[in-house]
Amino acid sequence: METAEPEQQPAAENRSQSLGGHVGFDSLPDQLVSKSVSQGFGFNILCVGETGIGKSTLMNTLFNTMFETEEATHHEPGVRLKSQSYGLKETNVDLKLTIINTVGFGDQVNKEESYKPVVDYIDTQFESYLQEELKIRRSLHDFHDTRIHACLYFIVPTGHCLKSLDLVTMKKLDSKVNIIPIVAKADTISKSELHKFKIKIMSELVSNGVQIYQFPTDDEAVAEINSTMNAHLPFAVVGSMEEAKVGNKMVKARQYPWGIVQVENENHCDFVKLREMLIRVNMEDLREQTHTRHYELYRRCKLEEMGFKDTDPDSKPFSLQETYEAKRNEFMSELQKKEEEMRQMFVARVKETEMDLKEKEKELHDQFDQLKKTHQEEKKRLEEKRRDLEEEMNAFNQRRMAAQTLQGHSFMATGQQPLKKDKDRKN
Repeated sequence: METAEPEQQPAAENRSQSLGGHVGFDSLPDQLVSKSVSQGFGFNILCVGETGIGKSTLMNTLFNTMFETEEATHHEPGVRLKSQSYGLKETNVDLKLTIINTVGFGDQVNKEESYKPVVDYIDTQFESYLQEELKIRRSLHDFHDTRIHACLYFIVPTGHCLKSLDLVTMKKLDSKVNIIPIVAKADTISKSELHKFKIKIMSELVSNGVQIYQFPTDDEAVAEINSTMNAHLPFAVVGSMEEAKVGNKMVKARQYPWGIVQVENENHCDFVKLREMLIRVNMEDLREQTHTRHYELYRRCKLEEMGFKDTDPDSKPFSLQETYEAKRNEFMSELQKKEEEMRQMFVARVKETEMDLKEKEKELHDQFDQLKKTHQEEKKRLEEKRRDLEEEMNAFNQRRMAAQTLQGHSFMATGQQPLKKDKDRKN
């Protein structure tokens, strides 16, 4: 008997329909803006660079605020990351800004593992967000997202090439964070040398496979400016909160005996370009790239380590419940195996202890028997000595009595003889 095959349903198609009047869903962007503004925004910047390169000064200049910072020394035993959060408000927009500084980076003699604390810090923030996601009761809407959105990597303006520490660190970080390389203290190098240095930096990054953040060009509104700014990377910046009078107005600048370097003058440095690209144009894209690219990569790797997959070996949809049950059974069997191993180990140790106790008990018995035997022998010798002593005492007493008897007889004999002589004299 033949069975009829079920008919395949055609896939749903998007069809355009004309509206008879105004409905109102064109206000969705306004609703999103209103909701986002009420919730506020968060932005986390990681500053990686050697001590004294100007990280804190640049942050102050970028946000036109004097942040609370402590001067670091060049004698740190290791690299440590210091995080500070600030609440900023511009017009009616609230921004929770977190600045993470790498204290002691590049100050050690052995710099081979200087990047590890930075990588560990980024992974820790990803892990914290993942743990919140995996909770049964999640509260991501008010969760303080500490994931790094942008990494400003400060390069020393040597004019030659990148240090090996810079290449190794950026290579370790490029899959975890959006790297924006900048040449710090650009006023310490001439324009011609700076131009060659920037070309050399980009060439070395490409040849070593380091992926830095590229400003997006898929949005027509910012495609042209972002495409132009990508060609200016790395940005050569100068930071300063000091003001100097240029013409009839006061501007942020660094004043030298030979002249004034204006921070916001694009002919002097790329500070304005960095501020525009980082804050005004691409801040939301940096946040989105952190979530959709870097965090998703970390999340996928973590879940794959835990045994979760999208499809099973037969290319069938993967069941989360089955995976959980399989992992649970595997964990329980492993736990039982370890429990049995611990029990066997405990039994073996108990047996070893019993054997040791028996051996020690046997040794004690042997020592007791030896002491008992020695005691008996000593007692026997003492008894023999006592008997010998008693015999000697008896013999001594007998000799003494014999001597006394003999002495008495001798006294009696000597007493009678004088009496007889006296009688003969009288007669």
